[in-house]
Amino acid sequence: MKYTEDHEWLTADGNLITVGITSHAAEQLGDVVFIELPETETQVAKGDDIVVIESVKAASDIVAPLDGEIVEVNEALVDNPGLVNEDPLGAAWFFKIKVEDASAMNDYMDEDAYNELIG
Repeated sequence: MKYTEDHEWLTADGNLITVGITSHAAEQLGDVVFIELPETETQVAKGDDIVVIESVKAASDIVAPLDGEIVEVNEALVDNPGLVNEDPLGAAWFFKIKVEDASAMNDYMDEDAYNELIG
């Protein structure tokens, strides 16, 4: 698992990258009440805003961590956005992105570096 400075987590299965938010991010957001997911087959570039999350505290965006194509979204989050608070590192993944080169994930932090970031 790798982590971004935007508090996203990434796991790779070959060139298929699953993306969600960390427990720390879920705690900071508070109770999540709405999630807008991207359409599948959407081409995205690293840094594009692609998911909108609204909580009782704030609204925020999730950005594409890598260039690629959205190939799957977690529809369960649309009906039950609270999954983000219940299981942010498991059942509450947001989308899967197919990338050309999964080695680009190496630019992101490992768990120790992420824990140092959040203190």
